[in-house]
Amino acid sequence: MAAGTGYSPSYVMVEDGFTNDIISGEEKSQNSEQLNELDIGKPPRHLSLVRHSMSTATLLTPTDPDFNFGIVDGKSEYMPMIRSGSCAEKGPKEYMEDEHICIDNLLQHLDRTEGFPSLGAFYGVFDGHGGTDAASYVRKNILKFIVEDPQFPGCLKKAIRNAYMKADQAFAENSSVDISSGTTALTTFIFGRKMVVANAGDCRAVLGKRGRAIELSNDHKPNSVTERHRIEKLGGVIYDGYLNGQLSVARALGDWHMKFPKGSGSGCPLSSEPELQEVLLMEEDEFVIMGCDGLWDVMSSQCAVTIARKELMIHNDPERCSKELVREALKRNTCDNLTVIVVCFSPDPPPWIEVQPQVGHRRSISSEGINFLKGVLDGNS
Repeated sequence: MAAGTGYSPSYVMVEDGFTNDIISGEEKSQNSEQLNELDIGKPPRHLSLVRHSMSTATLLTPTDPDFNFGIVDGKSEYMPMIRSGSCAEKGPKEYMEDEHICIDNLLQHLDRTEGFPSLGAFYGVFDGHGGTDAASYVRKNILKFIVEDPQFPGCLKKAIRNAYMKADQAFAENSSVDISSGTTALTTFIFGRKMVVANAGDCRAVLGKRGRAIELSNDHKPNSVTERHRIEKLGGVIYDGYLNGQLSVARALGDWHMKFPKGSGSGCPLSSEPELQEVLLMEEDEFVIMGCDGLWDVMSSQCAVTIARKELMIHNDPERCSKELVREALKRNTCDNLTVIVVCFSPDPPPWIEVQPQVGHRRSISSEGINFLKGVLDGNS
């Protein structure tokens, strides 16, 4: 990723050992007809059908009796209203190995209220390789491991970190799956105004903040500086960008043929331990884009935010927005499966970014406007 950029003072973030990066836009998206659906195939050795979530809006309004959990920030109390949409296509590949999950209302999904605020949501993108077993298993079980962890909900980050490790170990001990298959795992847990993003692999989560792209995860590529240092310190090697000459990611769940006998913890070059970021959502935080590397291989974070914001301003539909991002990635000739989730924090579309004139002949533009124009203008080059 590109070099990190500072955050505005109102943006409250607890980082977990790494910096955030912002990438400028590359190409301009065009509004067009609905994305043509492609058949999603599965590898022959894994014929079980897996449903992909296409979630719709589930909003809590101030008039709802359960709308009583908030965090006071200064003079006002803000609570996001969650709605999401997703799209998954196999793209140019023969088989679809991605999985994803969208849960806009955790209270309803888990049928429990103890320890939960009125607002809770969970999302995940799992980019499988070597078959679908690992991605399917993690999609079905990761939330269970989180909510059943003793640290939940008091220490949410610890519970999520533990859940990744437990899910990986449980997958290895499951005799009904192919433990040599693997998956990356990107999850977003929204708990009141708190949002925790956990990532192991090269999927990415990007926050749209008034037109500005703020990356909430690092791509765990073997050649990245931090991952290369970690891998080599633990005795691993990197050949032509591949961990031990086999895998193009430095962190993943599954792939147990590469983890024995050291296991999947921090002592293994191929680690299932996620990096986490915690964000306190503000009113200027508009949406989050979660996508597999099939999207980010052909599109920068800023470009994706610019496209998503433009689409939401037109139709205010996160599902159509996710389809447009997938369509644009296919247009740019991505070589991988595609999965995109767009999570909005308001029932309203993003506001227009206006150029504010100054006294005299000078003119100025807000930082949000600069980032928006940057994504559009760079896309024309």
